[in-house]
Amino acid sequence: MANQQPKQQKQNPQSSNKQSKRPRWSWLYYAVMLGLLFFFFNPFTGDRKADKNLSYTKFTAYIENDAIASVVVYDDNTAKAKIRPEKYAIVFSNQEAGEDAKGELSMQIPTVEEFAKYIDNVNLTRKEQGKAAIDVSYAKSRGDWYMILVNILPILLIVLFFVWMSRGMANAANGAGGIFNVGKAKAQVFDKDKKDKVTFKDVAGLAGAKQEVEEIVSFLKEPKKYTDLGGKIPKGVLLVGPPGTGKTLLAKAVAGEANVPFFSMSGSDFVEMFVGVGASRVRDLFRQAKEKAPAIVFIDEIDAVGRARGRNNMMGGGGNDERESTLNQLLTEMDGFGSNSGVIVLAATNRADVLDAALLRAGRFDRQIHVELPDLQERKEIFGVHIAGIKIDKDLDINFLAKQTPGFSGADIANVCNEAALIAARNDHKSVSRQDFMDAVDRIIGGLERKNKIMTEEEKRSVAYHEAGHATISWLLRYGNPLVKVTIVPRGMALGAAWYLPEERQLTNKEHIMDNLCSLLGGRAAEEVFLHQTSTGALNDLERATKQAYAMVAYYGMSDKLKNLSYYDSTGRYDMGISKPYSEKTAEVIDAETSAIIAEQMARAKKILEENAEGHNKLAELLIEKEVITSDDVEAILGARPWVSRTDEIIEANEAMRREGDEAKAEEKPKKKRAPRKKKEEASEAIRLEGEEAKGEPTSNSETI
Repeated sequence: MANQQPKQQKQNPQSSNKQSKRPRWSWLYYAVMLGLLFFFFNPFTGDRKADKNLSYTKFTAYIENDAIASVVVYDDNTAKAKIRPEKYAIVFSNQEAGEDAKGELSMQIPTVEEFAKYIDNVNLTRKEQGKAAIDVSYAKSRGDWYMILVNILPILLIVLFFVWMSRGMANAANGAGGIFNVGKAKAQVFDKDKKDKVTFKDVAGLAGAKQEVEEIVSFLKEPKKYTDLGGKIPKGVLLVGPPGTGKTLLAKAVAGEANVPFFSMSGSDFVEMFVGVGASRVRDLFRQAKEKAPAIVFIDEIDAVGRARGRNNMMGGGGNDERESTLNQLLTEMDGFGSNSGVIVLAATNRADVLDAALLRAGRFDRQIHVELPDLQERKEIFGVHIAGIKIDKDLDINFLAKQTPGFSGADIANVCNEAALIAARNDHKSVSRQDFMDAVDRIIGGLERKNKIMTEEEKRSVAYHEAGHATISWLLRYGNPLVKVTIVPRGMALGAAWYLPEERQLTNKEHIMDNLCSLLGGRAAEEVFLHQTSTGALNDLERATKQAYAMVAYYGMSDKLKNLSYYDSTGRYDMGISKPYSEKTAEVIDAETSAIIAEQMARAKKILEENAEGHNKLAELLIEKEVITSDDVEAILGARPWVSRTDEIIEANEAMRREGDEAKAEEKPKKKRAPRKKKEEASEAIRLEGEEAKGEPTSNSETI
């Protein structure tokens, strides 16, 4: 393999030159065809003419009626006459000639000599009548070649067009672009010499994902290191993760670190309305990548062409699907009979469950790298990247920002930073403050404040008691999410909202879910306990609570009657098209268990509110007065929470790891300085002992008799 690669690189420039020369002549085809069409339909310049063939008798009648202005006589016994403008109505109808048309009459004359005598007599008569003579000129005929050309030219154009079309289709079949270059891959190429390339330094967080792709970078930099040992680099790497987590950015960083060409395309770019175009573009994309090998091919949103085959042909039995043919060609290029040395395929998707099994097998996408939402420490690094170009306050704490944005992706954090800068500029601030960032988070999560929306006192009281119910229960439950603030100012579609900091747990148990359900039902419970009514404001709470309770029963096996049973399909597709893998009787049990869990947590929420009615009512009244309250206000009324937040535990653990790392580095530096001296002393001592033994003198460790 090592010997074959240079030959391939030597031949590549020639093939690339041939490919680059072909499109240069494409404009000539268009120019020739347009010129022939123009010559055929308009052989002479000038305005459109309305011609009319006449008999010689009728022609002489027009001459006697003074309708002819001039005559051109040809040597093939034909003549053409121009009509006087005022006589158009006599000779032509309105459909045949307009006011601006230059109409002509064509006729066959007996002979040129006879017509000359006739026209001389007419001109003598007109001279006696005081009229102007008819202008007569003589010319040579165009000849038979012109008529032959006019008759053959349409057929010739049609033949040339079909020849050109057939050549284009042949090129499309060979992956050379096809007619109008419709089969040519529209890949965006980032060359290795590009100045603004992305490296791992530009990618904050994603420590685990970067560690996995470092091997690919190492292979592209030093392929001989792996091939000498018989190793083969993975042909394909699939990046899987939620939207906005940096999958595309990570792929660009791999190309930037490896310093190789990077071909980027979206999965939807392969699919067109023309049959065979997708497969042709796949062939052309890999052809370009092989010419610049080693190279990286990146296909974003690969699920657009990589969906499992046969799943979308619900209507037509066995029809030729363009997307499936594109997928088949991609499978062949990645691991077919052809050699694909030096080309690594990176792909990104957030729907790995719908991809075809043949695409994920070993030999194609050998590895799947999960790019998850950033944790607390990674969000801190991402904030550090995005606030670098923003003028912020000196006392702004990045740890606080990272703590306030759980579940945010890298794209969401970039949006928060940009929104904070816009809010600061809107409020004429000199720099972006902590409050600007908090307002940006509120804007993204809850929507824009609608201060102009008027609520009655009764509506305001109902919303306040509802939100105070959420705040009270989440504060008093151990596994409830810590409260940030509560507001009754309308935002988006909501009349009120409560902001929490979800605990970033790696594992969720039944107690966590139960406390969360109780908190969600706290708003409806407060309405029933204190206001003795229910409202539509609890719609979102009930929806989320029902989904979580259903998941406990049907997916997690946490119910009493359906223990350790899960009807969840991680692949996203059930066998034989079955969408419900359980009987109707089991469905009734699931519904009953879900209702029982909701009822149990609703009763629990009412009990907690009744036991802490005084604190809840104080929160509600304070909320009516201030419209916005924070966790400090809740702590002043209900007291401090006795439990430590897991977020604080994570921050403390990260700080401890950082301190241990700093101490380890500090201890390593002195050791490195003393190690050479120690080795030198041991070597000199060994030399001294050898010398003493050679002299026969006893050493210090020897025994004397």
